[in-house]
Amino acid sequence: MLLIEDLSQIKKPFADAVITIGNFDGVHIGHQALFNTVIERAKSRAGTAIAMTFEPHPLRVVKKNNPPPLITPYEQKVELISKTGLDVLISVPFDEQFASIGPRDFVTDILIGKIGTKVLVVGPDYSFGKARSGDVNFLKKMAAELSFEVFVLPWIAAVGPDGERISSTRIRELVLAGALGPAKTLLGRDYQVRGTVVKGRNRGGATLGFPTANLLLKDELCPASGVYAVTVELDGQTLPAVANIGYSPTFGDNQFTVEVHLLDFSGNLYGQTIRVNFIARLRGEIKFDGIEALKAQIGRDIEQAHLILK
Repeated sequence: MLLIEDLSQIKKPFADAVITIGNFDGVHIGHQALFNTVIERAKSRAGTAIAMTFEPHPLRVVKKNNPPPLITPYEQKVELISKTGLDVLISVPFDEQFASIGPRDFVTDILIGKIGTKVLVVGPDYSFGKARSGDVNFLKKMAAELSFEVFVLPWIAAVGPDGERISSTRIRELVLAGALGPAKTLLGRDYQVRGTVVKGRNRGGATLGFPTANLLLKDELCPASGVYAVTVELDGQTLPAVANIGYSPTFGDNQFTVEVHLLDFSGNLYGQTIRVNFIARLRGEIKFDGIEALKAQIGRDIEQAHLILK
């Protein structure tokens, strides 16, 4: 897949460009359906399958106070999209100047003039342009005027736990609640975070007898406090592990940490970046009466994780 990170890199329109546009945070199964439709339609006309996204997320520009946490940081989003089979990903630098482009200029100057769009694939609620003033009806009028096709992909049949529509907002809610099974259903994969192993408080191995890797997260979205069965991607291997997220109430220091204990593993992980896939939530965070009670529970957590991950 060709990654274009500035529109100035496009020197001439693409051949029979079929394109979809969106933020694609999470690259969930709704987004994947758009990509698959683009790929199918591009193949049918020997054209170019393209997705356009934005960096940073537009809400970081237009809603500067308390924008939602990203499900997939930019690096991960590009990686996931690159695996879909698209030919090109255009990642447009999003700033206030770009946000001020009106819908007509966006279509005529960028979609048609710069990219050479022949087919545009969007969802039913797609909106774009200054103040999101362009919509599907506007696109259809422009399509008739400029001789391109607008294909509106119907909503995917509801697959959420409550029959709700697939959305990045709902996935954030599920991850924050620790509801990993429903989140996986909407994402089409296990929720993953990435982090660098840093020096911790030396309590895992020395005090508790279970050495842990303390993570400095790269992700903004972290599951609810508690203990999880996870897998860790490290040096081309996928290893079983248990993750603890929270504030260590038994020790009373109120410091938020994400720690991972790799099952049946020994080695120095300091400085390495690992990927943690959340498989199942084992329990919430508990304040124990003492170290021995905590050690006993950790042992039970590990046994449960072994059963889930075997």
